[in-house]
Amino acid sequence: MSELRKDPIVGRWVVVAKERAKRPNEPRIAAAPRDAQDLCPFCEGNEAHTPPEVAAFRHPGSHSNGPGWRVRVVPNRFPALRVEENLEKQGDGIYDRIAGVGAHEVIIETPVHQSSMAAMRPEGIREVLWIYRDRLLDLKNDRRFVHGTLFKNVGAAAGSTLEHTHSQLVVSPVVPTAIQEELDGSRLFFDHRGRCVYCDMIRQELAAESRIVVDTSGFTAFCPYASRFPFETWIVPKHHSSRFDQIGKSGVDDLGHVLHEVLFKLERGLDGPAYNYYVHTSPFDQPDSPHYHWHLEVIPRLNAVGGFEWGSGFHLNPVPPESAAAFLREVDVPPASAVAGLPERTREPRRALVRV
Repeated sequence: MSELRKDPIVGRWVVVAKERAKRPNEPRIAAAPRDAQDLCPFCEGNEAHTPPEVAAFRHPGSHSNGPGWRVRVVPNRFPALRVEENLEKQGDGIYDRIAGVGAHEVIIETPVHQSSMAAMRPEGIREVLWIYRDRLLDLKNDRRFVHGTLFKNVGAAAGSTLEHTHSQLVVSPVVPTAIQEELDGSRLFFDHRGRCVYCDMIRQELAAESRIVVDTSGFTAFCPYASRFPFETWIVPKHHSSRFDQIGKSGVDDLGHVLHEVLFKLERGLDGPAYNYYVHTSPFDQPDSPHYHWHLEVIPRLNAVGGFEWGSGFHLNPVPPESAAAFLREVDVPPASAVAGLPERTREPRRALVRV
């Protein structure tokens, strides 16, 4: 049984999940065999090796927990939080804790053994985004849950143990610290200036142009002014919205295009680095906000976080975001049909010009 414990000094919640220590040592990505699909629990035909699915986009005539799916969602076998738990809040002197209630799901993004989302077909990426939205809308109906964090780990250095491209959703009974900090900061900006700081950021980045990576009618991808990590890239909708689960068809189509371009540029330009991405969206129990703006952050894992960063809270970034964006803009992205279905995370990777 997991639980959430609150730090009484800074208000940070920590998930203590003893059962996660029981996870088997799966083969790391770098050591995956060429015929890994024969061993992979996420490949089509191996559905019996995962928990029963909770959602899927399937071909007509196919049946649950069997072949014929395009995107599939299953509970994590070793969840950080569990749906079955009761929402019990307890005090222990100055300490607060909550039973580890929540949900932890795995989104298997393709039935084909593929390690890269950037090598998927455009319609496949769009279906992944649709199922993200569907799962958030479904789980927010449970009044115990407050926030959903969608995230993706690629590569051992980013915390992934299985090669098959997938992402995860963790829904919690409290607002994560990173989201609360953004909510508080954006509210202060709005109270002082009467505007959304994210909307202002987009306008300034488009005017400056030096940190833009990809720009479309609906989304802007840029390396943020105060990037914490080399080649950190944010994807932000141009039209104000505080909730990812309100995205519509045109938004999914546009975001799928931008996300594919950003990931392809990072993978090809930087020799297939490990990376994480995550979606920051407003909590379930809060109304539409004029000050908060949902967005997606992509973090390549190119340098180690050391004692100075942990001890001070500062980040040391050796690559200015202007240089990172200029480099990524020069990485050519071929038509989606030319890269779809590739078995590797990059094809003829271009050597990065900037080393860290």
